[in-house]
Amino acid sequence: MKRVLILDFGGQYNLLVARRVRESGVYCEIKSYRISMDEVRDFAPDALIFTGGPATVFDEGAPMVDKALFEMGIPVLGICYGMQLMMHLLGGACRRADTREYGKTELRQSGDSPLFAGVPEKAIYWMSHGVEVERPAPGFRIIASSAGCRHAAVENAEKRLYGVQFHPEVNHTEYGRQILENFLYSVCGFTREWTMASYVEEAIAECRAKIGSGRVLLALSGGVDSSVAAALLQRAVGNQLTCIFVDHGLLRKDEGDQVEEVMTRQFHVDVRRVNAKDRFLGKLAGVTEPERKRKIIGEEFIRVFEAEAKKIGKVEFLAQGTIYPDVVESGLGGESTVIKSHHNVGGLPDYVDFEDIIEPLRRLFKDEVRQLGLELGLPEALVWRQPFPGPGLGIRIIGEVTEEKLAILREADAIFREEMANAGLDRTASQYFAALTNMRSVGVMGDERTYDYAVALRSVQTQDFMTATWTRLPWELLDKVSGRIVGEVSHVNRVLYDVTSKPPATVELE
Repeated sequence: MKRVLILDFGGQYNLLVARRVRESGVYCEIKSYRISMDEVRDFAPDALIFTGGPATVFDEGAPMVDKALFEMGIPVLGICYGMQLMMHLLGGACRRADTREYGKTELRQSGDSPLFAGVPEKAIYWMSHGVEVERPAPGFRIIASSAGCRHAAVENAEKRLYGVQFHPEVNHTEYGRQILENFLYSVCGFTREWTMASYVEEAIAECRAKIGSGRVLLALSGGVDSSVAAALLQRAVGNQLTCIFVDHGLLRKDEGDQVEEVMTRQFHVDVRRVNAKDRFLGKLAGVTEPERKRKIIGEEFIRVFEAEAKKIGKVEFLAQGTIYPDVVESGLGGESTVIKSHHNVGGLPDYVDFEDIIEPLRRLFKDEVRQLGLELGLPEALVWRQPFPGPGLGIRIIGEVTEEKLAILREADAIFREEMANAGLDRTASQYFAALTNMRSVGVMGDERTYDYAVALRSVQTQDFMTATWTRLPWELLDKVSGRIVGEVSHVNRVLYDVTSKPPATVELE
């Protein structure tokens, strides 16, 4: 199978570059630009992509690569900083731009480059640069320009080297996907080889080779990632897999039962369900500070998991539902700044004795995990389950978590999710849920005064969850959801809709 190596120079869109390549049916991985030539040769890429980055090529200490990369005889695409670096190393020159370009910019392409095949002569592209190519390297020619950037794209067709100053990976570039696919299909000669059907067999073989006759333990959370990992491992090693499902009492309506039903009856997984609701609620009693709630839930989860794991006996491997964005965001997959730490990335936990970690989803993006789940036969209701934080409803209840509040929130959230599905919006919004505020207000129901809780509805659109905008849901839908929640859920007399983006807010309320 053909593969692309993406060299990361610290740009903000680098994960998106990899997603676009994968979406085109071509396998790729992100590595830091610091990777050695020996490591590059070991990876054996069939093409290279240099990403953007915040540095300036002519400044001291700017990220550089070995010029031998251009002598491998494989196609190279440089994006933004990647293009400038290519020109700089191959004998061209860069300078600070007279006109900085940020945002949507009209470009005119020459019309005779395979990179722009099928793309109109004029189109809108996304620029983000204050440095430009002053003189292309020998053997390169200009294939696109803008009013403020003469060398907006260049090529050396003979050596299959291409550079673009714009960002084809972002949606703001009108024909960005076409341009990337032109590079992959026309320039590189690749075809759509990367599919979940092919990945299933490859992943199963890898798991079997690594696990051998050993036993595997997986913490089954009920979320998409751990459920898909469980289904894949069951296919690979059968009854050598044991799953511990810690039900902390903070799950959504009927969720624990649904997950247990699918895993035990359909996939015949050995699931050890631990009903620990009372234990968790006892620890959370009187606690209102969000971060303390998170820590209590996380630490208690480890304690319960540890106790249950010890009952099983000797287990050689710990399995985790780590996915590719977890790896990259934790600073282990590229050069970009660490965005956030992930509990399941970076090494073995210190609370149970295992020989090694099994991470069958480590190379996959979230959308690929969902595709894999469907390929394995998981029901759509589980595969398309809404993202759910580890602390569960504990951080969707503002203030103290009690059994009464959990009952209220479960019903309100179930109504919201049901009506989103009825409206056909359940797969268009990136994440949506109900939260229970700690605000109580006066209302009138049945000619009687009430003093009850306010439920907040939240729905966002995002590509990476680092930023998000609130979803413009139809007023008719919000009206129906509000009416049902107030009419069907006890102790709620007011429904609010959160219209705050991230930043300044976060996706979750706590």
